[in-house]
Amino acid sequence: MSEKNTSTTPVSSVYRRARRCRATGVIILLLGLVSAGVVYWLGARAPDYADDPDMLGFNRAEERQMGILYGKQGQLIEDLENDLKEPGTQAGLIAAGSAAIAAACFYFARLLETEAKPADDAGTHQV
Repeated sequence: MSEKNTSTTPVSSVYRRARRCRATGVIILLLGLVSAGVVYWLGARAPDYADDPDMLGFNRAEERQMGILYGKQGQLIEDLENDLKEPGTQAGLIAAGSAAIAAACFYFARLLETEAKPADDAGTHQV
């Protein structure tokens, strides 16, 4: 004689939520990778005037003034700001951010399933 599992509704709801969380993670990861590719592709197509020989030494006075006023930390922050304007850096940050959010979605889906397993096992035991 087997008892019917009366707690199938909450357990299936938990599995449905875990499946939705995984689907959300996949969608976020795919959208992040596609948008990172678009940002890189559009940014790489823009002309780069930094390699122009006529621009050599153009901002030398600005760099010197930055060094005098703010020291090495100011120059470091300015270099970081200039690096963040590069399309490769932007694409990498977008891809890393979407991967981190997708990983969190997968982690929470796994937590939901492991949380539901003891309840599922308790409901299926025969007396």
